[in-house]
Amino acid sequence: MRLHRLAHAAAVAAFLVATVPSHASVDLIAVGSLGGTADLSGLSGVLESGLRADVLGGIGSGLAWAGGDTFLVLPDRGPNATSYLGGAAVDNTTAFIPRFHTVTLDLTASASGGLPYTLTPTLKATTLLYSPTPLSYGSTAGLPSGTPSQNKAGQYFFTGRSDGFSTGNSLMPSNARLDPEALRVSRDGKSVFVSDEYGPYVYQFNRATGERIKTFTLPDHFAAPNQNALGAAEISGNSTGRVANKGMEGLAISPDGKTLVGFMQSPLAQDGGDGGRANRIVSIDVATGATHEYAYDNVINGKAYNSSEILALNDHQFLILERDGKGQGDGSSAKVKQVWAVDISGAQDVSSLSGEAALLAKAPTKTLFLDIAGALKAFGVADTAIPAKLEGMAFGQDIVENGVTKHTLYIANDNDFVPGVAGSSRFYIFAFTDAELASKGLAYTPQSITSVPEPESFALLGAGLAVMTWVRRRR
Repeated sequence: MRLHRLAHAAAVAAFLVATVPSHASVDLIAVGSLGGTADLSGLSGVLESGLRADVLGGIGSGLAWAGGDTFLVLPDRGPNATSYLGGAAVDNTTAFIPRFHTVTLDLTASASGGLPYTLTPTLKATTLLYSPTPLSYGSTAGLPSGTPSQNKAGQYFFTGRSDGFSTGNSLMPSNARLDPEALRVSRDGKSVFVSDEYGPYVYQFNRATGERIKTFTLPDHFAAPNQNALGAAEISGNSTGRVANKGMEGLAISPDGKTLVGFMQSPLAQDGGDGGRANRIVSIDVATGATHEYAYDNVINGKAYNSSEILALNDHQFLILERDGKGQGDGSSAKVKQVWAVDISGAQDVSSLSGEAALLAKAPTKTLFLDIAGALKAFGVADTAIPAKLEGMAFGQDIVENGVTKHTLYIANDNDFVPGVAGSSRFYIFAFTDAELASKGLAYTPQSITSVPEPESFALLGAGLAVMTWVRRRR
């Protein structure tokens, strides 16, 4: 799959004016931002916090290539960075309907100066996520009903509000609350897989309509036995399972589309919890749902960091984005934003193991692939201007320079729906060659997407919702 350069120009960030150094093994080639304040969902009205129901933001929580210059971007559970009256009871979450957006990211060679390429992001469609069967919504004193007004028979929308759960542990598929953090496109291009922090869940949705069509069951030791609308109370009320707001943050798909690979943001409570070293990678067979687990050591230079994304280089080697929470949006200076490579071939399944020591003994070694913060600072970006929450990561089309094929890596930020604090929704594009991969003992196999919907319009279901358009994969 050798894809050519694309053809739309846009101005690159003005502060990036240096040329790419010849000694860099993974080069920064472009930066772009997606503007606008409203998405294409067609939703009207406001959320509990007063923000528009169609507010656009947070789109870097997840990023997936969908063929050609088309990508899917994913906001998480919606706005909760700003407090509102009565919101403390639900951690200031809102009844934001989880969704993904279809965008084009047009990359073209720059005419002169600055970075060698320019990037033009364009929003094309918004798809809301729903279940065809009823869901359990919250009812919290002092707040409006948690049931979306857009619901109708056969269409029950998910919600970002933290009180949207039923009785039982956190793996109940009838829970309405959904905090999506990563997504990948299926081999046939007709559905998307989404991982979540509340469960953690892994769901499959129809790409055209947003309907949930499959739930992948994770092992019980990932579940929080006692659910709570308050994250702090949920953490204190559980000694096992995923840590609140630290669930399945990353999701990869094997190049052949047969295996999903999920990644927790932090260790499970029984493995050390938030701030611990021993994290878990979970593989899921798409056809059967069978799972396997592998250990991962979060430590960088003596300190454990949470992880934001996992991306498949091939069927056994993966890139993992680890970071601190510092930088723009946090009012501090970014220090650790790094991509590491890990190979799980030959790694032992740790499904039956528990505890940090047991897992770390089985964790494969990892190799530094890219120091994102270092690369951005080398181009004059202040450490206070590097987004605190770099979270989305995907490969894009190959480019060809002087007869040399280079692969592209796209990285996006989650601005928490507060652009005035965390900056715009940005995309950073890096390029690397097969030779540079080989020098690190790595190899790249592009994802195979055999069929993508032809250009046609799909009416988004629900009163007053807009029409979305699919963009055909460029061949």
